Amino acid sequence: MTGYQKAKILVGAAQMQQIMALAPHLPQAELHYAPDSNVLLQMAHTAKPDVVVLYHDLPTLVALWEVVGMLRGQGDLSGTLFLAVGFDQVGHMLTAGADATLPAALSSPEVVAQQLDNLLRRARNIKTAQEHSVQLIAKLADWEHEERVRDQLVHMLVHDLKNPITAILGLLELVRSDPRLAADLEELVRLSQEEAQHLLHLSVNMLDVRKIQAGKMNLKPALLFAPMLLEIIQKAQGDVGSGLSERHLSVQVPPNLTPVQVDPEILRRIFANLLSNALKHTRAGGKIAVVVRELTDYLQFSVSDDGEGIPAEDIPNLFAAFEQSRLTLHGRFDTGMGLAFCKLAVEAHGGRIWVDSVRGKGSTFFFTLPLDQPDDDDDDDVELLI
Repeated sequence: MTGYQKAKILVGAAQMQQIMALAPHLPQAELHYAPDSNVLLQMAHTAKPDVVVLYHDLPTLVALWEVVGMLRGQGDLSGTLFLAVGFDQVGHMLTAGADATLPAALSSPEVVAQQLDNLLRRARNIKTAQEHSVQLIAKLADWEHEERVRDQLVHMLVHDLKNPITAILGLLELVRSDPRLAADLEELVRLSQEEAQHLLHLSVNMLDVRKIQAGKMNLKPALLFAPMLLEIIQKAQGDVGSGLSERHLSVQVPPNLTPVQVDPEILRRIFANLLSNALKHTRAGGKIAVVVRELTDYLQFSVSDDGEGIPAEDIPNLFAAFEQSRLTLHGRFDTGMGLAFCKLAVEAHGGRIWVDSVRGKGSTFFFTLPLDQPDDDDDDDVELLI
């Protein structure tokens, strides 16, 4: 035997000579002897052997398979293997529940030692796998704990920030509407409003991205007709802030669209993020267009601008949170959290989102929402009833 200096072997046999005959062939193993099944059960619990050898003449008051069953039932022996030696009846060997058996004709110390060498290798592999499993379970527990802490932190940040940011926006609006405000300060107040609005969008998007990724955001779809879609887009414009008033914004929503099932609040957030993204990448006086079209089995929405466009190398990671990592036209660092939310929200409705862009000529973000198709079988049933 090689490489098993600390291997523990518990030998259950009627005669001490059997373990003494094995010892010269197992110089690197630690051998323990049990003269009967009661001692065997006690020693197995304390010694925690890698392999238990059961000779056919081991004195026992119960069947051998019951002894093996009792040993296997101990959690600290889950990796222990069993070798039955000297059983000539195949049925007896199989019911013993051993991992390996040797008939009487092959029970010489040399053969037993060779079989033990094979079992010890298996036992060592099992032990290694168990240790690896324990490590993985511990890592998973740590990861789950970190995820819970992260979720709690994001939730706390969003809820603790949302109210004061909203209050700041309201106060800035009052200041901006005050006729006593100097003209040279009005621009600073406007910029403060935009930055506060951006911070509010960022914090809410962080929470919603985490919710969707964790499967904790429950959609509340409603059947929306064209006037409702137009109203949602108008509300999204208000969410973006006053910066849109410095762009030429057009909205096209055909009046005869097939209604679509979608969560109104989530759709409003999608439009707010796409409009905010267009705003960030266009200059004052630029053009932003929102268009809704009905195709075969889905509605296609688009938000386009004539701004700076997107570098080709940025497009593959555009909808991944924290992957944009680039400055906008206005010097603001863009985390990409808003577009990450849009992708997750659109896909949660069964649609898809993508972008077409030419550097220096602007970008168009498209997303689709599937239309509910009428069930032909239900129509047939109605005709039969008539």
